[in-house]
Amino acid sequence: MFRLKWTLTKRIWLSFAFLIFLMGLIMAVVYPFLIKSALSEDAFATIESVQRNGYQFPGDYSFGNAKDGALRQQDEKVVGNLQVDQNNQLVYGNPIAPSIYREMLQKAKHQNSESGHYTVQYKGATLYYVIKRIDDNSGNGYYISFMWDTYPNTLMHMLWWRMIFIFIMVGILSLVIAFWLARYLKRPLDILGRRFEEIARMNWEKPFEWKGDEEFERLSSQFEKMRLNLINYDHAQKVFLQQASHELKTPIMVVQSYAQSVKDGIFPRGTINDSMDVIIHESEQMEKRVRKLIYFTRFDSLRNQQMKLTEVVFGTLADRIKQRFITQRPDIKIQVSGESVRLWADLEQMQVVLENLVENGLRYAKQNLWLAAEQRNGMTTITIKNDGQPIPNSEKQALFEPFKKGKKGQFGLGLAIVKRIISAHQGKIEINNLDNGVAFVIRIPKKPDQRRNDGVRGKGGWK
Repeated sequence: MFRLKWTLTKRIWLSFAFLIFLMGLIMAVVYPFLIKSALSEDAFATIESVQRNGYQFPGDYSFGNAKDGALRQQDEKVVGNLQVDQNNQLVYGNPIAPSIYREMLQKAKHQNSESGHYTVQYKGATLYYVIKRIDDNSGNGYYISFMWDTYPNTLMHMLWWRMIFIFIMVGILSLVIAFWLARYLKRPLDILGRRFEEIARMNWEKPFEWKGDEEFERLSSQFEKMRLNLINYDHAQKVFLQQASHELKTPIMVVQSYAQSVKDGIFPRGTINDSMDVIIHESEQMEKRVRKLIYFTRFDSLRNQQMKLTEVVFGTLADRIKQRFITQRPDIKIQVSGESVRLWADLEQMQVVLENLVENGLRYAKQNLWLAAEQRNGMTTITIKNDGQPIPNSEKQALFEPFKKGKKGQFGLGLAIVKRIISAHQGKIEINNLDNGVAFVIRIPKKPDQRRNDGVRGKGGWK
């Protein structure tokens, strides 16, 4: 679809121009009608004022030259008067055309009210007149006052031209204001645009602050928050790379040194088999580190995709985890409760969560490790508890940060991955120190429609 790319200046100019055009169109349509109506009311008000004040023009009280009289009355603002007796005979009055006079008599004859307003067209002009019933010594009659539209039309044209002049001046002033407004609004945007270009070149050390209008101050504050977030993100990325390099450096050095020793005929562990076992062990550890690093770094992009939510039976999942890890610590008794609880989760991600928590718990457990699940108040609660030593309160939240390890920790990524997965499920995880050990408590919504996640609801899962 074709779209015009207009600058802010053009948009403001065209907006003002369209507004001026719209106002002019409304004035051209509405103003003549309104001014004519107002002047008509003013004409009748003037005629009635003359009647109330008993105003009369001296001069010829006969019909005279009707044409000259009409032209004479159209040349100035003047009110003519006629007095008619009960026999419709003219008592006195200003000159008026006979055809108009006859129409006035017809209107007076059929008038039921004391006073009436009328208009009549005559040779392209409009005559306004008011007929009022009177009672004098000769009996009932009518007092007719009239005025031509010469003055209202002259006044209307004069006001119309003045209005056009004012409209043109206002239009010019509006365009000047539009030009100033465009420059005023564009300046901070230009400055902000240059700062964005600097950030695009990864030059984000210089702070940005705009003093002035509240809206631009708020925009500059948001930009500054974004800049600080980018700095923090860049710093976190650098720290992450340093820590990841450090975590991989140790097993690589061990493998390299042992391999070189074996090549030279030296066996650090006494025999070649024992020495090769060390190399294999460190290789496996390095593989685990790399796998967790890949999962951790890919998770941000993966969680933006739709999660495959399925109904998972907790007992089936927990038993699978139990069978996988029971050989690592045969001396630890792994107990499962709440097997019938069904939870909605991404099966693969929830398996990663339980694997990391169970693996972590086995390193600290003395004799027992528990996996439990329950549902209450629309939430599913999963608890992984071991009977190991309590965790200092100052270290609880830090354990969920990347590369933060406990005393027996290995890589420092397991709990960080767990927290990210639970957050993606719109849940929470916390660490509680108990009298007989430490519990990792997970709470996620019971049903998928209780989440803000737009994940796909699966029908499968482990039943």
